[in-house]
Amino acid sequence: MELAVHPLVQFGPAYIIYFSRGKCLMAKNKQSSSELFSVRTVVAIGIGTALIFILKRWVSIPTGFPNTNIDTSYGFLGFMSVLFGPVAGFIMGFLGHALNDFTQYGTPWWTWVVTTGLVGGVIGLFWKRLDVSKGDFGKKKLIGYNVVSGLTNLVAWAAIAPTLDVLVYSEPANKVYIQGLISAVSNVISGAVIGSILLAAYAASRTRSGSLKKED
Repeated sequence: MELAVHPLVQFGPAYIIYFSRGKCLMAKNKQSSSELFSVRTVVAIGIGTALIFILKRWVSIPTGFPNTNIDTSYGFLGFMSVLFGPVAGFIMGFLGHALNDFTQYGTPWWTWVVTTGLVGGVIGLFWKRLDVSKGDFGKKKLIGYNVVSGLTNLVAWAAIAPTLDVLVYSEPANKVYIQGLISAVSNVISGAVIGSILLAAYAASRTRSGSLKKED
């Protein structure tokens, strides 16, 4: 006779931890894995990549510091990463940034391209915890999203991107860390304001679970 197995903890989008016969086991979450690579997600990656490219190319606000803009695309990237998960978030961020650099400068600045992908991927890791598909985006999820988005952008742009610039391109540290700090502040703001507005609007457009009751 088989014992019923109840998930204890979901580890990211693809794995769950559970107890069975006194043992702690990890198993693949088949439903979540299929969601990561569904047709809907693939289509979203294409649309998201195009929109991130457009936002970076034509809807960025100059800061006055060379090659550093207030980038509206990071709010949209945070929104899409929460909706479609880490794989989609990474690919959209990576390809959108690469396309922008290629068309604007002739060649991608790979350290920042990779960092943008990482931002989307890390925020996307929390797509199940921040799930807004059922119309739930209350205060707790709003705060949770902003903490995740804020910390991710802060670490990515104030530390990871400039460090990679020094290591890969031998850029002067004082220059790239100032660039990184300015980008970190602007991207945290973009993620907080634009990302929160988009998530709240999306949640409001969905039917909240349990909100509909059968009429007598």
